[in-house]
Amino acid sequence: MLELEDLHIHYGGIHAVRGLNLTVGRGEIVTLIGANGAGKSSTVRAVAGLVKGLSGRILHTGIDGQTANLAGLPPEKVVARGIALSPEGRRILPHLTVAENLALGAYSRPDRKAVQEDQEWIYSLFPRLKERHWQLGGTLSGGEQQMLAVGRALMSRPDLLMLDEPSLGLAPILVQEIFTIIQKLNQEEGKTILLIEQNAYAALSIAHRAYILEVGAIVLDGPGRDLLNDPKVVAAYLGG
Repeated sequence: MLELEDLHIHYGGIHAVRGLNLTVGRGEIVTLIGANGAGKSSTVRAVAGLVKGLSGRILHTGIDGQTANLAGLPPEKVVARGIALSPEGRRILPHLTVAENLALGAYSRPDRKAVQEDQEWIYSLFPRLKERHWQLGGTLSGGEQQMLAVGRALMSRPDLLMLDEPSLGLAPILVQEIFTIIQKLNQEEGKTILLIEQNAYAALSIAHRAYILEVGAIVLDGPGRDLLNDPKVVAAYLGG
């Protein structure tokens, strides 16, 4: 579904991503693991059309079987191809209600009846959002805001869902809840997921495949469960 070929990203004189090659197959959960500054967020932001200083190819094959190079496309055209990003830091709109934040995720969809049905589906995934649907986003707890950010991304009905640090700042019980939802979206809804995550153990436990990034380059990749037992990964990311 997604293939990054020799992706380079520069921010001025900073070479943030260095010749990255990565694939995401339809129906997979693929995770990117790495320390702060490794280039994880830059990678998904590039796919989402939010990075200008890049070179290389970002190839996406849609459900129609047609492949396009996304490099340089504006974000709205990336969304139109069925790709959505739940960004690091959630970035919900604090002065809008839960329902209004969700509606913004579907701004490009003309099928209002289907949008309403999807909103009810989001509420079934995250019952706390339904309980608080008229509450302002900025008054939600951190965990509830993360649920809202994921729900907003899902409202565009994406074929590929990209999640950037969904567990960041959450209590362990909420981390478990978020990862249970990620697995449910993959296994029951067939969503393909590209997951950026510093909680290496949680991410590798559910990922079909994983890539380890260091200073903008991939240094290791393989099945998620295999990397859980890799001595280098254990030492660097799992506290071994």
